[in-house]
Amino acid sequence: QVQLVESGGGLVQPGGSLRLSCEASGTIFSIYSMGWYRQAPGKQREFVAGITGGGSTHYTDSVKGRFTISRDNAKNTAFLQMNNLKPEDTAVYYCYRNQEGTTYWGQGTQVTVSS
Repeated sequence: QVQLVESGGGLVQPGGSLRLSCEASGTIFSIYSMGWYRQAPGKQREFVAGITGGGSTHYTDSVKGRFTISRDNAKNTAFLQMNNLKPEDTAVYYCYRNQEGTTYWGQGTQVTVSS
């Protein structure tokens, strides 16, 4: 089993920045991918960004150039730096970790972009 603990959400004005963290604990394997999905009210959950243990990254088009995902393998933690935030980025952000064919989810953290 893997447990994921997220932190870093909050309220920010348009153009502002936030940094999300996701720390994994439990049965950790070195081959994995981690990242975030988000779900806005009334919408389906969508992929935001992902990173592998080797450092390969992937982003949805709407966040490219604004969001940066990174990881610290020694701390089993992934980070999502979100810059130039827009109102349409408002959502609950869910961290995930894929390993050994299983996907684990964090509890979700609210990100609200509003003036």
